[in-house]
Amino acid sequence: MFTVNDNYLKLPGSYLFSTIGKKVAAFKEANPDKTVISLGIGDVTRPLTSSVIKALHSAVDEMASADTFKGYSPDLGYLFLREAIRDNDYKSRGVDIDVDEIFVSDGAKSDSGNIQEIFGADNKIAVCDPVYPVYVDSNVMSGRAGIYNPETERFSDVIYMPCTKDTNFAPEIPSETPDIIYLCFPNNPTGSTIKKDELQKWVDYANKVGACIIYDAAYEAFITEDDVPHSIYECEGAKTCAIEIRSFSKNAGFTGTRLGFTVVPKELKSKDTSLNPLWARRHGTKFNGAPYIIQAAGAAIYSDEGKAEIKELIGYYQENQKVILDGLKSAGYEVSGGVNAPYIWLKTPDNVKSWDFFDTLLNEANVVGTPGSGFGPSGEGYFRLTAFGTHEATKEAIERIKRL
Repeated sequence: MFTVNDNYLKLPGSYLFSTIGKKVAAFKEANPDKTVISLGIGDVTRPLTSSVIKALHSAVDEMASADTFKGYSPDLGYLFLREAIRDNDYKSRGVDIDVDEIFVSDGAKSDSGNIQEIFGADNKIAVCDPVYPVYVDSNVMSGRAGIYNPETERFSDVIYMPCTKDTNFAPEIPSETPDIIYLCFPNNPTGSTIKKDELQKWVDYANKVGACIIYDAAYEAFITEDDVPHSIYECEGAKTCAIEIRSFSKNAGFTGTRLGFTVVPKELKSKDTSLNPLWARRHGTKFNGAPYIIQAAGAAIYSDEGKAEIKELIGYYQENQKVILDGLKSAGYEVSGGVNAPYIWLKTPDNVKSWDFFDTLLNEANVVGTPGSGFGPSGEGYFRLTAFGTHEATKEAIERIKRL
């Protein structure tokens, strides 16, 4: 008889945002007269920009002609997109990345979950706590996380790096040596970030102990401070110890069209084995590429017109960040984040549990957020709000919260 991958049975409960979706759906069904505002899941609300729409229409027309029709995309992605990424995201910042080190995908979530496949099952992972759940869950599925302890809410073989108020919501070098280190800056969920000299310490540490950093830079477009790095490759020596994952979802609104990329430098090696051809092999075997029309749309954001539109789009959400930050502070909440990231991390009042605060917010204010404990035990007593709503909905949501 067939068997199942029993590592899946080690996962506690359902995926965080699936649980939230079920709770919200049940509330709406029971309260059809209530208008629920969601500042929970990090989904965007603004439409795709005009240059992106033009590129989509043009690419669709190409698919209607035998002369310009496109089938399977190249394994790494179309060269026109990879060159645009190289020139605008890296070369413009003084970073030397080759086009064959850039792998186009259907989003950062997919790559975050899949990248662990090129590493040995015996690797020890280190994650921030709280953390984006995909990092841990994908390693649980592969059998790398050990046994889950419901009392501590931690897996036995995972190194947790607490990110608390005492650490300014940033991780510290762990006492136990990891093989793989997951870092996300600007951070999801806390909205925190670190300066370049602090990130350099992580790069130096990884090179010293032979660890690989998986660096999630999905929110780099929201950085406003000059001394905060947009890429880990701005740090000296990062190409020998780091993989970088990026997304078009939040900066260009591609949550529904799906596009991202991962950079795996050829210098990144385990002994004499380069990780670049391993990821290329995995990519070519298990992925048939993002659609041509989507890659063409992605390239449009690097045009002069596209850059201006993206700046305006991000500015829209940054206005929401300010509304949330200022509103919560005026109501007496203790908050952080929201400066270099679209996430605001608030401390629940009177030490209320995260899920209890979720229920209160939903039932009494009809506002949806994300319980901090869903991101890890150090997130207990905290709550995440996103700036991806409309201006009108965001302002109304904050007014409702202030009235609680």
